[in-house]
Amino acid sequence: MIRTRFAPSPTGFLHVGGLRAALYNYLFARKNQGKFLLRIEDTDQKRAVEGAVESLIKTLKWSGLEFDEGPGVEGSCGPYIQSQRTELYKKHADELLEKGFAYRCFCTAQRLDEMRKLQEEKHLAPKYDQHCLHLSKEETAKLMDASVPFVIRQKIPTSGAVEWEDAVRGNVSFKCDTIDDQVLLKSDGFPTYHLANVVDDHMMNISHVIRGEEWLSSTPKHILLYQSFGWKHPIFSHLPLILNKDRSKLSKRQGDVAVEDYIKKGYLPEAMINFIALLGWHPGSDSTQEIFTLDELIEKFTLEKVHKAGAVFDLEKLDWINWQWRRKKFDAEPGDKSQKLLDLCAQYIPDEWKREEALLKRGLLTVEEKLLQDPSKVKDHISFYFKDEVKVDPAMVANPKMKVDLEIAKKGLEAIIKALEDFDGFDEQEKIKNRLMEVIAGLGLKNGQVLWPARVALTGEQFSPGVFEVIWALGKEKALIRLKRAVNTL
Repeated sequence: MIRTRFAPSPTGFLHVGGLRAALYNYLFARKNQGKFLLRIEDTDQKRAVEGAVESLIKTLKWSGLEFDEGPGVEGSCGPYIQSQRTELYKKHADELLEKGFAYRCFCTAQRLDEMRKLQEEKHLAPKYDQHCLHLSKEETAKLMDASVPFVIRQKIPTSGAVEWEDAVRGNVSFKCDTIDDQVLLKSDGFPTYHLANVVDDHMMNISHVIRGEEWLSSTPKHILLYQSFGWKHPIFSHLPLILNKDRSKLSKRQGDVAVEDYIKKGYLPEAMINFIALLGWHPGSDSTQEIFTLDELIEKFTLEKVHKAGAVFDLEKLDWINWQWRRKKFDAEPGDKSQKLLDLCAQYIPDEWKREEALLKRGLLTVEEKLLQDPSKVKDHISFYFKDEVKVDPAMVANPKMKVDLEIAKKGLEAIIKALEDFDGFDEQEKIKNRLMEVIAGLGLKNGQVLWPARVALTGEQFSPGVFEVIWALGKEKALIRLKRAVNTL
């Protein structure tokens, strides 16, 4: 059976790269009727953050990625928190010592620092110099009798290479003489990532390891551990890096990297999953589809379509996908459109505006698409509706590009006022449009020469909904008051 896992460290909020790893593992498992596990790798106790596990689980559930086994969803391979499995790692570390695939290292932090400085001076690759590998049994026993602290290191072969077929990158090879004798068990008895990861993946019957490119250089160490224990290693897949627009590695310095940041900003889980799925994967060059449900992603996902090159985190693309999803969900929800828009933006609307509900709802309808893109900007888009008096700037009214001067503007506004004073079709935008188009035709002017001054008169804004929409939203009384004030100003 296909079994995948997501194994984060509880060191803070979930990174978007972590969510992508979780998503790809989830999609691959579901596509192949397998199981998706969550394992918490908390062996680095110094970096563990209180509440991080609960936050991780909450974020996964928000995303719709339900795990089949993990903390709180116990299966036959638990516990799923590594700090609760330390005896298991110690047992396997001792097994490696007995087989000669590992050794005790008594080097002090001071000696290791001096070793690294010397390597830097000589421009050598940073790796352990195997000083303690050559200790005799008697020397080792003496140090242990004296209770000198030690770690257990992996003994890497000095020749040959480690090769494997990566499901994303094809054939990968590392020469053994470039691989460090990695620490497997620390002096405090806790394992490092490398030992715990391999032991747990084997004990939990993980068939496929799908993880970020940053773990590529660790894979030969892991494969050697599998071989040392006599185990078959899982199929490895290493995902491309997620990059900023300047193609540097995604980092906090250039924007938000935690999924929680996007949750707080109101991004939809469907949009976030849709966007993250496309960071390094696409169903194929012949597909133009951009919007995917989770079920569609499960159906179409394959590791063969995961790219090798880095994927750019394009915030504009995320915003576009979020807009598409908000529109999709908005259209699917039953109910009055204006009420749905009000519900969508309610938390960003001042209470005094809500007392003029009819005007508010009509105003919201005139900027529907903008609100679906970003509900939090509602005040920017409709505040002019709620001003007691709109200030009309003659310099804005005069528009050389549209061949509008103040005389033409005043002439057009007076004609609109006259046409609307005895007009009773304010209930429909189409009726308002027809009425004003008759005015424009009668004046012998171009549309912009009449409608631009009217828009400025009604809103006082450089950018706003169209004249027909604004008049409909304001209603006869408010619209005429604003138009007449504008004439007086001009």
